[in-house]
Amino acid sequence: MVDPYVPTHGNAGYKVESYDLELDYRVNSNRLNGKATITAVAGQALSRFSFDLSGLRVSKVTVNGRRPQRYTQRSGKLYITANIADGSEFSVDIQYGGNPKPEDSPWGELGWEELTEGVIVASQPSGAATWFPCNDHPGDKAHYRIAITTDSPYRVIANGRLVSRRVKASRTTWVFDQAAPMATYLATVQIGPYDEVQLATSPVTIRGVLPGRQVREFRHDFARQQDMMKLFCRQFGPYPFGGYTVVVTDDPLEIPLEAQGISVFGSNHVDGRNGSERLVAHELAHQWFGNSLTPSSWQHIWLNEGFACYAEWLWSEESGGLSADQQVSKAHSRLKGLPQDLLLADPGPELMFDDRLYKRGAITLHVLRKHLGDEAFFNLLRTWTRTHRHGSVTTAEFIALAATFSPDEDALGRLFGAWLDSYELPPLPRKR
Repeated sequence: MVDPYVPTHGNAGYKVESYDLELDYRVNSNRLNGKATITAVAGQALSRFSFDLSGLRVSKVTVNGRRPQRYTQRSGKLYITANIADGSEFSVDIQYGGNPKPEDSPWGELGWEELTEGVIVASQPSGAATWFPCNDHPGDKAHYRIAITTDSPYRVIANGRLVSRRVKASRTTWVFDQAAPMATYLATVQIGPYDEVQLATSPVTIRGVLPGRQVREFRHDFARQQDMMKLFCRQFGPYPFGGYTVVVTDDPLEIPLEAQGISVFGSNHVDGRNGSERLVAHELAHQWFGNSLTPSSWQHIWLNEGFACYAEWLWSEESGGLSADQQVSKAHSRLKGLPQDLLLADPGPELMFDDRLYKRGAITLHVLRKHLGDEAFFNLLRTWTRTHRHGSVTTAEFIALAATFSPDEDALGRLFGAWLDSYELPPLPRKR
């Protein structure tokens, strides 16, 4: 289970069932102390195994309640020497601490990062290890319980349902439970001096968590979030989680980011003029494509980004902006003038977040829509999200499912071959 796009992360010897995290964080000193209880199942007989953990120091390890033969830390890994039988469930307790910081990567700084006042955690694709020991691989999804104790003036947001909040003296403990399986890169903690507002109660509860000074502009810019949710539930199937939270940090961010059940925007994305509405749609769509359906490996990232980009165009069409046809024509014209060195089905780590992948992936879906017709195409999307709900997916699985909706399997094979497996940008099909 080592991903060639992020070869230094992940461990193939086991699969995690659950993470139970007890975190204590001091905002002013950026000091994090934690205890992680990780329950996993061995996929083979193990004499040594590892977790990813970067920049934080381990002080104690037990395996099934006993001290292991040995543990060491080096190069972003915690190595544990202990004998685990093939197929057996085992539990590891790890106590650790330090001053968390983002990890440098080919895609910029990732993970736990201090804001002017508070914390943002943005882990995609390999930053989870900056704040908890984990098997940092997109295909290893698990249940999470996250408890965070921090200074009482701050509000804490993490994945899942808030099950308790306890105030003791000047500190508050927030406990969240994420029952739906979640990949490590989608686990998050957001801390700040935030207010909470409610945007909708149906078809899904939607709330905003943000600085009080931006509430008015936020209500304007996110006013159509409920309509987006209704559209995507019709087109993609039921919303896959219990609720949806939009966090706006008090600091500007280069780009918004998604976590499971959560999207995070910077203060610069709230302008009172709907200047970032396409990004609002994009991040919401990731709850289906990326969070519920997570790529088995990073090679398949177009299943996240191509689908979320196409959702932008579907919302544009629905809300009186450019039609999907017009968006496709515009994007295709731009792509024609750019280098033809992107393979959508396997872009490589250097190009996995290239804007061309987003746009070409979205165009591929539109071409597929034209091939199948609207009824079959949206039935395909709803079947895709239902069949693989809370699972891990591959491009081959999507192609196989699409074939069951296509009247011409040979034509479908040529379509996917041209758009997914060829570097050269294909021409758009002629309008009938």
